[in-house]
Amino acid sequence: MGKALQIGLKSKTQKDILTEKVNKALQVYPFADISTSLNLKINPRAKRMALRVDTHKRLVNLVIPKRASLRSAYMFALEHKHWIQQKVAEMPEIIDYVDGATIKILGEKIKIVVNYDEKLRKTSILLINNELLVSTNKEDSSSRVRRFIINYAKDKLTTLSEQKAAIIGKNIHSVTVKDTSTRWGSCSSDGKLCFSWRLIFAPDDAFDYVVAHEVAHLIHLNHSP
Repeated sequence: MGKALQIGLKSKTQKDILTEKVNKALQVYPFADISTSLNLKINPRAKRMALRVDTHKRLVNLVIPKRASLRSAYMFALEHKHWIQQKVAEMPEIIDYVDGATIKILGEKIKIVVNYDEKLRKTSILLINNELLVSTNKEDSSSRVRRFIINYAKDKLTTLSEQKAAIIGKNIHSVTVKDTSTRWGSCSSDGKLCFSWRLIFAPDDAFDYVVAHEVAHLIHLNHSP
């Protein structure tokens, strides 16, 4: 019996143990009263507690070191309650790319119009006069619409970046887009620009500012005056 118990304990992975600790914390302490969007994550490599915003999943992650007490984690979250709630309130709503939905692209309201026809051979998407016209043979074309918006964002970001780089007499090595959750853009020392494709949902002036800021790093890589 003792040997069987030992085997059972050994079969538990570190992930299982950490998951149990999180579940216990949620049962003992009212984290949900602080925010239902607060998510606990125990990270064995973390040296201190920290709050990380994940706008894609509409969550605020409370990162907890492995040896931290559950009570101290709760008190830390409670101390930052208003900050957490403010960040959750600021998060954009999750977008459904379905027929009739309205999205904002560079500050302009765009209506998604889906024409479903099973006889069509492929999906085609056009952005015309504040309408995103989707002709498709797929019952759910949301992934295709998302892909179109990502490519559209990359085209806009590339064009604007090249225009601003030309003004300051600098060359851009490449422009890429990612689904980043912590920053809007970055610039490497070798002239590689990277942006969050979700910038396309920002107002035009904010879009322009972020691009100008990153292109300026082609001259000054750091943020010093």
